[in-house]
Amino acid sequence: MSDPSKVALAEWYALYVKPRHEKTVDSKLQEKCIESYLPLRRILKQWSDRKKWVEEPLFRSYLFIHTDVKDRQRALYTHGVLKLVAFGDEPARVREDEISTIRRILAEKTDVESCPLVSVGDTVEIARGPLMGIRGRLEEIRGTGRLVMSIDSIKQALRFSVSLSDVKVVR
Repeated sequence: MSDPSKVALAEWYALYVKPRHEKTVDSKLQEKCIESYLPLRRILKQWSDRKKWVEEPLFRSYLFIHTDVKDRQRALYTHGVLKLVAFGDEPARVREDEISTIRRILAEKTDVESCPLVSVGDTVEIARGPLMGIRGRLEEIRGTGRLVMSIDSIKQALRFSVSLSDVKVVR
């Protein structure tokens, strides 16, 4: 049973880890009983002799932890962790709704990719379907729209296709 006072103080943070160490760090954090979340996407890899579905991190070199200040420090001493993502002197706190949105999108969409946060385009909200309520920027229009949903706390974004008939402009 977890301590209720500890749960109340826990927040989501982003860790920056060595390239290609995301899964190892995630495993090590779980061994330390530190709650972590590594968003993974399935992609089809092509080799010269075969094709294979593999899971790779959605955000390269990023991993999320849900912890208090004490365990946040313990997480930093995990092999493969380079630093806590921070802007200025303040650690980047990731909102619970951003984590929930990432989970929802990954559960519903197979063509999700991360991309740098863009600053142009209309802000839209998905008006119907399983992703209803998700807001983002409309990036391009070619039959279907490419929507960019920002994860502001780590200055990253998710890009995926959405039917233009399912979105409305938010003013």
